[in-house]
Amino acid sequence: QVQVVESGGGLVQAGGSLRLSCVASGRTFSSYRMNWFRQPPEKERAFVAASSWSGNTYYSDFVKGRFTISRDNAKNTVYLEMNNLKPEDTAVYYCTVSEGSSFAASDMDYWGTGTLVTVSP
Repeated sequence: QVQVVESGGGLVQAGGSLRLSCVASGRTFSSYRMNWFRQPPEKERAFVAASSWSGNTYYSDFVKGRFTISRDNAKNTVYLEMNNLKPEDTAVYYCTVSEGSSFAASDMDYWGTGTLVTVSP
């Protein structure tokens, strides 16, 4: 069994910053990627960023230059530093674990329950 838990969401004004954290636990992982998705109100879930076990990072065009993903393999933890937040960043942010090569939401192996980020104008 694998448990994925996000934390760090909250309310912030536009232009502000937040750091999200995600911890995966329950079993050992040999090689896996940790990912962030988000689901704005009334919209579908969308890929945000990902970090491979070796440290390679991937970003959606929408957040590139504002968000930074990092990970601590020893702690099975990934972080998402979000800077210059915009109202359109408001969403439930989900952390996932994947062992395949796909970035599609349907191909994620484990999901957290999400943490809400609300950006006020």
